[in-house]
Amino acid sequence: MTTAVREDLTPTPTRRVEDSDYASFVQRIIRAHGRRVAAGNVEALRDLVDLAAEVDAATRHAVHGLRGHGYSWAEIGARLGVTKQTAHERWGAAQ
Repeated sequence: MTTAVREDLTPTPTRRVEDSDYASFVQRIIRAHGRRVAAGNVEALRDLVDLAAEVDAATRHAVHGLRGHGYSWAEIGARLGVTKQTAHERWGAAQ
């Protein structure tokens, strides 16, 4: 199910990197860090786990912000490929 972007809730950026390009950049950095750990840098393993916790915290913050901008649990769940109930159970209690 594809839901259109709610233009009334989406601020128009002045000039910035496209979100998908930025996300791809961040993914490449995280994968590179994982390869460094896999190559024998056991000391950096904790840092990699901490990055996963940061991603979870950032997701909770993003969902909370979207809810504050009027997005429904159904809209958020649709973007994440889960039901509105699953989205609410996972990220709603952390608000």
